[in-house]
Amino acid sequence: MKEDNKYVLEMQGINLSFFGVQILHDVELKVKRGEVHALLGENGAGKSSLMKILNGAYKADSGTIILDGEKVNITSPKVAKRHGISFMHQEILMVNTMTVAENIYLGEEVTQNKLSFLNKKQMLEKTQKLLDSLGLDLRAEQEVGGLSVAQQQMLEIARALAFDAKIIVMDEPTSSLTEKEVDVLFQQILKIKERGIAVIYISHRLKEIMTICDSYSVLRDGHYVGSDTVAGATNEDIVTMMVGRQIEQMYIEDRLYGEETVLEFRNVSNRYLHNVSFTLKKGEILGFAGLVGAGRTEMARALFGIDPIESGEILINGKVAKIRKPADAIKLGVGLVPEDRKKQGLILIHSVAYNLSLLVLNQFIKGIKVDHKKEAEIVDTYSHSLTIKMSGPEQRCVNLSGGNQQKVVISKWLAVGPQILILDEPTRGIDVGAKSDIYHLINRLAKSGMAVIVISSEMPEIINLSSRVVTMYEGGITGVLDTREEELTQEKLMWMISGGKQ
Repeated sequence: MKEDNKYVLEMQGINLSFFGVQILHDVELKVKRGEVHALLGENGAGKSSLMKILNGAYKADSGTIILDGEKVNITSPKVAKRHGISFMHQEILMVNTMTVAENIYLGEEVTQNKLSFLNKKQMLEKTQKLLDSLGLDLRAEQEVGGLSVAQQQMLEIARALAFDAKIIVMDEPTSSLTEKEVDVLFQQILKIKERGIAVIYISHRLKEIMTICDSYSVLRDGHYVGSDTVAGATNEDIVTMMVGRQIEQMYIEDRLYGEETVLEFRNVSNRYLHNVSFTLKKGEILGFAGLVGAGRTEMARALFGIDPIESGEILINGKVAKIRKPADAIKLGVGLVPEDRKKQGLILIHSVAYNLSLLVLNQFIKGIKVDHKKEAEIVDTYSHSLTIKMSGPEQRCVNLSGGNQQKVVISKWLAVGPQILILDEPTRGIDVGAKSDIYHLINRLAKSGMAVIVISSEMPEIINLSSRVVTMYEGGITGVLDTREEELTQEKLMWMISGGKQ
């Protein structure tokens, strides 16, 4: 008779190296049945590598994996799935042109007989029964392409349950969700717990960890730091374990207020915006708050010349700015760090040096001559000023952590020297240490006289960084809050970004 083991998963003494470089050093992880266990650490701490070993994508140099008290050898993702290990990746893996049922059973189709004819009726029935048991208002026969990101994530959970998952690994599951959608996800996680299924929850959002997780384990620089229950921990405890030092002041306390207007929107409208008006001062940090679809990113796209405006005016330094394309905006001193750094901010297959110098080629290329010394100086200056962690300037950006990728995007624009810098979700998907670095950088830029716009879905970020906050709802502005005149609170911001007036 097998001894009852409270741990559904034990990873012991896991070591991993690539080309002689040690990535993981005797790492351990223990997860109990029916618990939500947070796996924490800065980008580059080893979380992804450890999970790839669990998934069979990587083979550990040494170490042991124990499932339900029995040692297992996981050699591929298919073997991991057979052992009841399911992964919800940050990038949702669904085929938009296929139905919900077809996606649930993709690769594991239900067949009628040995000739492998699909039993579509049975697939639809089993899928609908599963959807109903989870309380999901979805139909098995509808196409996935018409579903929201949140609904597709619910399908990822359904797919895991369809094949008797014992452990579900969720990698940054809320990165593209609204607060309401996060609540729905958490309700599903609680249902998963009731079934005795364990969840390994990877996230940089400490508020979520404290809300939904039972316990946590921390990795740092490829080493196991420790584990504990969430109930007795504070944010400060966890942050100190993650970064190996105390971050005494995540944000800068002194607010920066400008007097000289460098940017003005006057009743700007297009297909997304409705009579948007606001001003931006030199040397200030202007926050933009709103729910998904409120028009914040669309405002940035209009300013940067990606989306044309149909009426109204944009003024820069008191003069009407004719911005028809991004090149016009750049000439006028506008820079944009986009929301999706991987698709819009970087060319991932190229090096740090290539990406960082991409917008200032004219500074070191004259005709057919390339001043490699000047190029190296530019790359060296900005990679050091933002402390980009890399093996060298020729390292490909795809192999950098999220925080360091973001620093490359910001460095690219600092090399140009814009007078107005738009930062759209500047800390999405990056760890707490890198967040602190970026917050201090934003403050330094504003102190140097740069006018900074910060678009963020994280309330604490908006409240603690901004001198003033513009609140948006359904393409329009509901108010502008000035910290000199009133206190910024989450309640006040929630009221206004939900359509309430100032």
